[in-house]
Amino acid sequence: MCVRPTPETGFDLEVPVLIIGAGACGMVAALSALDSALDSGGEVLVVEADAVPSGSTALSAGLIPAAGTRFQAAAGIDDNGGLFAGDIQDKAKGENPQDLVDLLAAKAGPVVDWLADRFDFPFSVVTDFDYPGHSRRRMHGLPTRAGRELVDRLRAACEANGIDIVCNRRAGTLFREGERITGVEVEGPEGPERIGCETLILACNGFGGNRGMVARFMPEIETALWFGHDGNKGDAVIWGEALDADCLHLGAYQGHGNVATPHGILITWAVITEGGVQVNTEGKRFWDESQGYSEAAQAVLRQPDGIAWTIFDARIAGIARQFEDFKDAEKAGAIKTAETPEELAEACRLPPSALVKTLAAVPNDGVDAFGRRFAAAPLSAPYHAVKVTGALFHTQGGLNVTPEARVKHTDGTAFPNLFAAGGAAVGVSGTGDSGYLSGNGLLSAVVLGFIAGQRAALDTRKQLPRV
Repeated sequence: MCVRPTPETGFDLEVPVLIIGAGACGMVAALSALDSALDSGGEVLVVEADAVPSGSTALSAGLIPAAGTRFQAAAGIDDNGGLFAGDIQDKAKGENPQDLVDLLAAKAGPVVDWLADRFDFPFSVVTDFDYPGHSRRRMHGLPTRAGRELVDRLRAACEANGIDIVCNRRAGTLFREGERITGVEVEGPEGPERIGCETLILACNGFGGNRGMVARFMPEIETALWFGHDGNKGDAVIWGEALDADCLHLGAYQGHGNVATPHGILITWAVITEGGVQVNTEGKRFWDESQGYSEAAQAVLRQPDGIAWTIFDARIAGIARQFEDFKDAEKAGAIKTAETPEELAEACRLPPSALVKTLAAVPNDGVDAFGRRFAAAPLSAPYHAVKVTGALFHTQGGLNVTPEARVKHTDGTAFPNLFAAGGAAVGVSGTGDSGYLSGNGLLSAVVLGFIAGQRAALDTRKQLPRV
């Protein structure tokens, strides 16, 4: 990754709006650019390093948190951006820039409704369980509750609107002339190609797949299972450092303490929020699981062998089956089932007396010794368990941006035509792992992507919004 002066020989191709990365962020940015100000899809080009659009989005549940949507209204949920912003800051202990939090919380609802109304995305709200830290049920997902479906629908929308997504093209060099970015060089199957642009949007995600950067900025999670997208090599931050751009909260990340091992399948945190618990290899609980799945990564990794068993029952399993990942885990044999705690202990090779004592100590209704409040029905036969470990999913720090998603210099001024969104930009998860509120990754991806696409297109056309 490097930054060089504009080549004297010019560019092989030039476009008004160039986007690096074809995850949810990049494709939302492309659709927003077209819908806001451009005359045709051909004026936007998305370049993607992978063979097909994917990114961290495809590895997620594809759930977008948003307040005040028509889907919430239909479900009888009273919510607004102010409540959402408060939840974000409460989870991060006020460590986020308030203007960025307010922006994302206010715009998420309109962006979700725009995707539904403009491109026929069949969203619905998850209404049968709560996510830690959210005071309202505001997680919006597609029917399969899988990120792969979100990626596929965004790709289909881009193709239907004539937006080109060119894959197997990894950007390595940014070209600049003074303060302006003039283009990039990408490496493809037929060699390098130089693409000029009037505006550039970095939507190339974070740096979780760059072990050197993880060790540099978040050494406490360095040895965790990497469960993100391997293409997350930190390109945006590396370019940013070369450009003297400002970076913020590079120690922030989303972990997860509920990845089935050795199967490598994500187990929804609904198994915990609905009354499940985690025990270590000694059959004992070790923390307040209600804190959240991000901080669960370190909690689990501190246990013997870095593993835990997540225990729940048939009622909770029924809720979890709305997620494709959970059904995949069942098919793979990751979920063990037993009629009694003693039989479950034998199936999981846990000390029977310890596990029986642990499960008996879980209150039916009230606060336990860890400070966790239980209000769901007590666990009952048949019991289920899955062996899990802690993992790093994606980073939450990145390039500091203005409310228009323009990248900032270290002195606070903004680059005139360089934008960053999603994992390339700073998120709203505070400075570490515990500030991550469920859905923060896709929140930044779709909202900042929408804003960056709209603003880049308007800058290119130098006109006011049409709507």
